[in-house]
Amino acid sequence: MTRPYRRSFPGIAMIALLAVTACTPAPTARGISDPHEVANRRTHQANLNFDKAVFGPVSSAYGTTIPEPVRDRVSDFSANTSLPGIVVNQFLQGKIENAVHNTVRFLFNTTLGLGGLFDIANDIGLEERDTDFGETLHVWGFAEGDYVVLPFFGPSTERDAFGTAVDFFINPLSYVLDAPESYVPTGAKIMTRFGDRYTYGDTFDALLYESADGYLTAQLYYLDNRRYDLGEGVPDEDLYDLYEESYE
Repeated sequence: MTRPYRRSFPGIAMIALLAVTACTPAPTARGISDPHEVANRRTHQANLNFDKAVFGPVSSAYGTTIPEPVRDRVSDFSANTSLPGIVVNQFLQGKIENAVHNTVRFLFNTTLGLGGLFDIANDIGLEERDTDFGETLHVWGFAEGDYVVLPFFGPSTERDAFGTAVDFFINPLSYVLDAPESYVPTGAKIMTRFGDRYTYGDTFDALLYESADGYLTAQLYYLDNRRYDLGEGVPDEDLYDLYEESYE
């Protein structure tokens, strides 16, 4: 059955794209705004409890029972099905060259790569150029906002938290596929999360469980990397001081 709202998506995207021309990127963020620290720490601890009880053990079981080549196929498929949403965001940001690049990548991997199970585009120089709606909001001029910790998702900011919610609905594949096919990309993304937790388990554990204050370490690590991705790198001397403070 055809969904009645499918036709509205391109129109909304085009209107938003036209609005980009009137926007300027948000000012560079400095320092840390964490007025919700008490609530954030509670969520942080709840996430750790969930990781210890569920996410970590399931990830370990997934990584030890599923062969690495199979996990790689799941990861490649998940990345490929996420590309249409990334392309939409790049159009909304006015980054047309990146959008075209990722569109060609998607077409190559979907056809010659058997639906994205194999990342052949990367081998010919069509690497993924990632983005999300949080970056779209940054391009549109929305400030970073306060630091927040999301249930299950972990460190974020007010801007990126809203972006995470929008990204659930911005992928055109969700408007093209009907159930049960529409559930497959989501399932692959969840399995990829398990695979990442298994692959980078030592780094994850060192970051959250072995530092003097896992909350501050995760906060600094997230904000530094996020700002760097948005072109808001922190000077090296400032980074050093921040990390020194987290271990005092």
